[in-house]
Amino acid sequence: MQGDGEVLFLGGVGEVAVTLGHDGLSFLPLHPELGSSCLSSIGLLPKLENKIKFSDVYAVELLDEGPVCGPWNTRIVVQGKKNSEMHRFAVHVITRSRKHPSQLVPCEYLFGHKDPETCKSLVEHLSACINNEQDRPKNLMVFVHPLCGKGRGCKNWEMVAPLFDRANVNTKVIITKRAGHAYDTLASISDKELKKFDGVVAVGGDGLFNEILNGLLNSRNKTSYPPTPEGFGYFGSTEKCQGYKNDGLNNSTPTSEAVNVMLPVGSNKSDDHEPLLSTGQSVGLDISSLNQVPSVSFPNDWFRLGIIPSGSTDAIVLSTTGERDAVTSALLIIFGRRIALDIAQVVRWKSSPSAEVLPTVRYAASFAGYGFYGEVIRESENYRWMGPARYDFSGTMVFLKHRSYDAKVAFLENENSHSLAASAENVADEVQSLQSRRKRSRKTICQANCSVCKETSTPGQDSEDEIPNSSQMIHDNPKWIWSEGRFLSVGAAVISCRNERAPDGLVAEAHLSDGFLHLLLIRDCPLPLYLWHLTQFTKKGSDPLTFKFVEHHKTRAFTFISSHDESIWNLDGELFQACEVSVQACRGLVNLFASGPEV
Repeated sequence: MQGDGEVLFLGGVGEVAVTLGHDGLSFLPLHPELGSSCLSSIGLLPKLENKIKFSDVYAVELLDEGPVCGPWNTRIVVQGKKNSEMHRFAVHVITRSRKHPSQLVPCEYLFGHKDPETCKSLVEHLSACINNEQDRPKNLMVFVHPLCGKGRGCKNWEMVAPLFDRANVNTKVIITKRAGHAYDTLASISDKELKKFDGVVAVGGDGLFNEILNGLLNSRNKTSYPPTPEGFGYFGSTEKCQGYKNDGLNNSTPTSEAVNVMLPVGSNKSDDHEPLLSTGQSVGLDISSLNQVPSVSFPNDWFRLGIIPSGSTDAIVLSTTGERDAVTSALLIIFGRRIALDIAQVVRWKSSPSAEVLPTVRYAASFAGYGFYGEVIRESENYRWMGPARYDFSGTMVFLKHRSYDAKVAFLENENSHSLAASAENVADEVQSLQSRRKRSRKTICQANCSVCKETSTPGQDSEDEIPNSSQMIHDNPKWIWSEGRFLSVGAAVISCRNERAPDGLVAEAHLSDGFLHLLLIRDCPLPLYLWHLTQFTKKGSDPLTFKFVEHHKTRAFTFISSHDESIWNLDGELFQACEVSVQACRGLVNLFASGPEV
C-alpha cells in the first residue's frame, strides 16, 4: 500500500490517514481539533510525531481485538460505537528523553481497524521493512551476573527481556554461577556454534565484560605481541617465547620455525591465580589444532558485543553510550547499532621478579592501571559485601598509605601529538605554578559519529596523526622514550573511562577507536598534592593532568618493568599480577552494540 492512504484509528488521536513510504509510515489526523490534549500534551508520554521512521521502530506487534482510546478531550464515537472493539496492532518506537539526549525511551503507537486483514497486512509490511535492516541481531548469547551491583544483574535482565521478546530477538541466557564461568564458556565453544550468534551481551559490570572479551579473544585474535624497545629483551629467546623475536617494528615476527600463536589467557603455568579466569583448563598447545584455520577470528565485522549496565561503575557503557541506563543499552542492541572499539593487548612476561619468563596475554577495553589503581582493586576484594561503596572505602585506605613504586616505563613516541612530560623535581612549588602554566590544546571529545574515529574505517590502518604503518616503520625507526623513578601509579586509558564519580573520565579526550592509549604516569609527590589531583577527576570541565608530577603521553604501545614482588595491575576492574608487561592498542579490534555518546 505504499503511496496509498488507509484510514485507521490511532489511540489518543482519533481517525488518521496512514501512508507507507520507503523510509517510514506517516499519518494525517482527519479531526486534528479533537486530539489537542492527548497524553503527550501533559508530559506523561513523549510527543507523538506525524511520521514514524522504520529506523526508529524496534518492534511491530499484532494484538488481540480490543478498545482503542480516542482523544482525551472528547467522547468520540468510533465506527458507530463508543469505545468500539477493534482489531489492533502496536508499532513500538523509540524517542529521546527530553532531559537526557543520550537516553532512549520506548513508546508505542496503537492502531485499530474494523478489518483484521488490514491490520495483518500492515503488520507484515512493517515487519518486512524493519527486518530489511541487516544490522539488527537475530540471535544473541546473554550472560547475566546475578550478584553484580547488589543483585541488579537479574533485575535488569527481567526488565529488558520483554523488549527482546517483542523484537523477536532470540536470546540464549546463561546465569553465571562462578568466577570464570563466562570466560570458560566462550573459550571452549566451537567456532561453528559461535557463528550461530550475532553477538554476546553482558548483563553486569566492566568485570563481566572483560571476562567475555578475554574468552572470545583468547584463541581467536592473532595479533602479534606488542612492540618493545631495545633492551626489553624477551622476544629474542626462542625457547621461552615460541620463536618470537623483536624486529623493532609495530609487529613482532616469528622465526622460521616458530608457530604464530598466542598462549591462552588462563594459563595454569602461571604462578598466580586470576580471580575471574579459571585455571582448570589445560594450556598445552594442541599440535593438531595448529594446522586448522579458525572460522571465527578478530577483528570481525559481523560479531558484536553488548553491555546492559548493572555493575558498580559501568565505565565502558558510560563512555560508549553516554547513559548508564539498561533500557537504552537494550534498545541499542536490538537496533544493531555498531561502533568499533579499541582494545588494549597486555602481555605479562613475568608475574614477579623471580618468576620464569612466560608470556601470558590479557585484554582490556577501558583501563589498565598499576600502583594506586591496582591496590584499590586488590583491597576492595575484601569488602565486596559493601557493594559499590567498597571502592570509596578501599580508595581511602590505599590513599592514606601513600605507597610509591620504583618502575621503568618506555613508550612509543607519537610525533604529531602533544605529551605533557612532568618533572620529578620541584613539586613543592606546584601551587604557585598552576595559575601560570600554559593551557593545554583544545580537547576533541569523542561522540556519536566521531570524525576522529571515522578517519580510518578499516581496523589496523592508521590516520594522518598516527604512527606510520608497519611497512613505513621499516624505514622510519620508531622512537622509544624511557621514563623511570618512583611512581604512585601508572595507568593506560583505552577510552575516556567516564563514570558517575568522574564525569569527564580519566582522560576526557580519549577516543573509542583511534588506535591510541593514554599513558598516565603519576610520580611520587606530597600527599596533599596527590589528593588535589584526585579530586579534580570529580569536577566536570577540570583538567587533572596538568600537575607537574603527572605525565600524559598519547602512544600506541608501552612497556613496564618493576622490581616489586607483588606488582598488581587493574584490568577493567580485575586483578592481574605482573611486574613486567608490554601493552599495545589494537585499533577497532571488536565491535560494540553502541552509537557513541551524545555530547
